[in-house]
Amino acid sequence: MLCLGLAALGLAWLGQVEAAPAAAPAANVLIPSPPQLSAKAWVLMDATTGQVIAEEDSHEHLPPASLTKLMTVYVATRDIQAGQLKADDQVTVSEHAWRTEGSRMFLDPRTSVSVHDLLQGIVIDSGNDASVALAEHIAGSNESFASLMNATAQRLGLHDSHFMNPTGLPDPEHFSSPYDMALLARAIIQDESAYYELYAKKYFTWNGIRQPNRNLLLWRDHSVDGLKTGHTEAAGYCMVTSALRDGRRLITAVFGSNSINNRAADTQKLLTYGYRFFENQTLDQAGVALGTPAIWEGEQSTLPVGVTQDVVLTRPKGQQPPERRLVLDEPLVAPIAQGAVVGRLELVAGERILQTRPLVALEAVEQAGWWSRWPEHLYRLVLHWFGQV
Repeated sequence: MLCLGLAALGLAWLGQVEAAPAAAPAANVLIPSPPQLSAKAWVLMDATTGQVIAEEDSHEHLPPASLTKLMTVYVATRDIQAGQLKADDQVTVSEHAWRTEGSRMFLDPRTSVSVHDLLQGIVIDSGNDASVALAEHIAGSNESFASLMNATAQRLGLHDSHFMNPTGLPDPEHFSSPYDMALLARAIIQDESAYYELYAKKYFTWNGIRQPNRNLLLWRDHSVDGLKTGHTEAAGYCMVTSALRDGRRLITAVFGSNSINNRAADTQKLLTYGYRFFENQTLDQAGVALGTPAIWEGEQSTLPVGVTQDVVLTRPKGQQPPERRLVLDEPLVAPIAQGAVVGRLELVAGERILQTRPLVALEAVEQAGWWSRWPEHLYRLVLHWFGQV
């Protein structure tokens, strides 16, 4: 009887990595190719999953123009959240900031401006003078602030970006990519929610001068609530945009459109494509058992395993969910703590692994007493000798 029980445990172990049954085929939905754009390079990304829906040369190193200011503001608002900077801190405008060329907030030299007003002047007016004033206040100089920008880019995984200034004024060593700008936009949305509403403001008045936000879609599409435009002769017309429809947020980044109207049209085409033909599928929920593999030498014979965050994939509408595959790294031997990583969940479509997630123990399993566990311990050694575990 003991041998039969141990054999059953061994068979339970060997069978625990079976995939979940495939879902019934969904209705076939035709997905067209992405739209043709005037932009030189672009990307369409889902904000929740971070998955790229469509792209064209999205990792090409290109001048980002005033899209740079997304990083300038991100560095500043992170400092505010860390308590190193206050929104009501007063910044004295230097002669250097006042003389900065390009788009302006129309600051006066040697006057004081709050950090909050500078942030509005950067986001809404695209003020180069405001960007330099804020950079000098935080780091002492443009060069020192650029080092903060580059360190932040590394932390966020922006591998196609290098910043030389807080404004986006042309420099041969100053570049980014549509993919990196979409990643940065996603970080702003997730990390800086207290300041994200700045990007939806349509007007800002300073020094008696009222300027409009250059993002035309804020007037044309009620679902658009950010983020930033840019333009130089070298960069063309650029824009990073985010929209929220029915609880789902998309991000676009277009570089090198050939006019103000066309960069807005390019962005609108991408948003239409993403919302009409793609959806997010919630496949598994955090804390819900996806399987109960056998566990050796424990006070219980099985262990519920699952994921710590909801598993959401961006998929073409109508596609059946991918196959779920539970893969355990090694035989499970008690004791195992709750939350310990015990393997991985693979989401598979055909031969392609779409995504992997850590598989964790959903509850703790204590080691059984010696008299209860020694037969399993002995049988596991036998299986090990024969290469079974």
